[in-house]
Amino acid sequence: MSLTPKTTAGQHRPELQKAIQEIVDSGFAGVQLRVNDPRGEWVGSAGVRKLGESAKPPTDGRFRIGSNTKTFTATLVLQLVAEGKVGLDSPAADFLPGFELDRRITVRMLLQHTSGLFNYTGEYYDDGTTAPGIPWQGQEWVDNRFHTYRPEELVRLALSKPARFEPGTDWSYSNTNYVLARLLVENVGGRPFAEEMQRRILGPLGLSGTAVPDASPEISEPHAHGYYTYQDAGQWKTVDVTRGNASWISAAGDMISTTRDLHTFFSALMSGKLLPAPLLAEMRTPHPKLGYGLGLFVQEAECGGTLFTHNGGFWGWAALMYSTPDGGTTLTASLTTGDTELGFAQAAELFGKAQKRLVNEVFCGGRAAGPAQPAG
Repeated sequence: MSLTPKTTAGQHRPELQKAIQEIVDSGFAGVQLRVNDPRGEWVGSAGVRKLGESAKPPTDGRFRIGSNTKTFTATLVLQLVAEGKVGLDSPAADFLPGFELDRRITVRMLLQHTSGLFNYTGEYYDDGTTAPGIPWQGQEWVDNRFHTYRPEELVRLALSKPARFEPGTDWSYSNTNYVLARLLVENVGGRPFAEEMQRRILGPLGLSGTAVPDASPEISEPHAHGYYTYQDAGQWKTVDVTRGNASWISAAGDMISTTRDLHTFFSALMSGKLLPAPLLAEMRTPHPKLGYGLGLFVQEAECGGTLFTHNGGFWGWAALMYSTPDGGTTLTASLTTGDTELGFAQAAELFGKAQKRLVNEVFCGGRAAGPAQPAG
């Protein structure tokens, strides 16, 4: 059974429509949600497609998926491992000539964020201090949002900074790892990253709504709009950031997709259609700190059972992607921010609450759900 909502789905799963409406009421401009489970498929949306208009977000709309991209990137790398072209525990430097990487850093460490490499988008340390990277907020980011960064440039910035820790001794989320993973795919595969993604994943799965934009600022219709609200010289400003050059985040977070395509991809991955069983098991084995596997989070729901997930977000956009271990139940969603006056910490908290609300409804039947994963 497939329900095409807006008019009908809310009648069949009113608790889901209520959940996304409450998320909009909490401060988001719009939400689109897709749930696939043993009861069938439910798709719905709430809020508005664009500020100042009344139309809801399109339920087949494209959106920027942020760090959900990391799961796609990790899958590509692991396919190369499956073919014997890359060693998971080999020095990453073997596949990334020219950077003089510490040879203790393995390919696994890149995918699991245990390399210790400086995060080129900036570091936040346990003692409260920070180390800036490329511009990613405020007027400086707004003015810079059509600038093109090359992946090598981002990596060299990171390598010019002190490592956070010795390779393999700790865990810290670093976008640098996944820019290096992109370059590894290109070096080993001999094709641009977007072509390799199309050939290995997007094409075979029929993900026609998914794109690797590289430096293009465009997002194909239909889509909702994302907004960035920030303070500049003591004044709140709201900017439509729907168009923007995502090369600053590269293969750590630049992809565009739909809730249908994310469902198709994640369900295929979880059910073993993209990787051999031993490598899928490696991917799903969590690091003890925050439960990160190789390109995804492993989360235990309080109501029982394991969930695999990644979320993504940057200014204007947020994306959710959850699945049960067999791929039989998935939640995929896009959230867009409006003109609510929130700081970074408040926005992250709002996103975390929305995330937990949806997981609670879909996987726990409204009962208590596990903790929200860190925004990324």
